[in-house]
Amino acid sequence: MSGLVLKLNPKERVLVNGAVIENGDRRSRLSILTPNANILRLRDAIRPDEVNTPVRRICYIAQLVLSGDAEKGDARHQMLRGIEQLSQVLRDDDSRTHLSSATDAVGRDDFYRALKSLRNLLPREARLLAARQS
Repeated sequence: MSGLVLKLNPKERVLVNGAVIENGDRRSRLSILTPNANILRLRDAIRPDEVNTPVRRICYIAQLVLSGDAEKGDARHQMLRGIEQLSQVLRDDDSRTHLSSATDAVGRDDFYRALKSLRNLLPREARLLAARQS
């Protein structure tokens, strides 16, 4: 069996193909067998008022596709342009690995994997922005 496995805490919510699903009172594990299903764990979601940095902006675009609120073609173009801009600034090997992984995922229309790769850059971006303000 392949696919995505979600481990949900009690009362945790997840968005699956545009439908919000809430877990019951116990921890559970769901196997998503449908390929290319749009999945977004709501506890990880970036809210519109939190889209205040370049990495968050690209993550948010991926979220919009996963929620069904954005068209894949437009999002793909915006994300690839944003990733290219980030690659001009984030030049360390680890960042390059995440950006490359995100680029590959976007090229395959795998917005979940792209979001997962890009989220790894959020702590680094926060440190760089904090250092800049010091």
